[in-house]
Amino acid sequence: MGEVYRARDTKLGREVAIKVVPEAFALDADRVARFEREAKVLASLNHPHIAALYGMEMVDGRHLLIMELVEGATLAERIAQVTSHKAQIAKHKSQGPRPSRRPGIEDCHSNRRGAGGGSREGRRAPRPETGQREDHAGR
Repeated sequence: MGEVYRARDTKLGREVAIKVVPEAFALDADRVARFEREAKVLASLNHPHIAALYGMEMVDGRHLLIMELVEGATLAERIAQVTSHKAQIAKHKSQGPRPSRRPGIEDCHSNRRGAGGGSREGRRAPRPETGQREDHAGR
């Protein structure tokens, strides 16, 4: 919840991220309180996968957090990557099982299901108490 900008800390000579409460919510007490809670939680955490909080400021009536800048893909880029990956998986699934690429090895689906195509009809399973087979077709 906020707009994030890349900035330069001129006092310490480092790149930082600045998170600002959006102008539309700057006067909303609930949103500002939530933003302050976020700052307190960030200040209490120390983990390599969570950006460090350097400070909390108010400039021209707007709340902002000064945070560690984490290099990498933006959220929009990450979402696009995941969406693309899901599309590839859906495409492969829609093409059905692939035949084996090595000679002498049957496709795992045809090997397990046989001619029945996965149907249990007509197959027999061992009866637990006697070890004899029971026909499941006439349940």
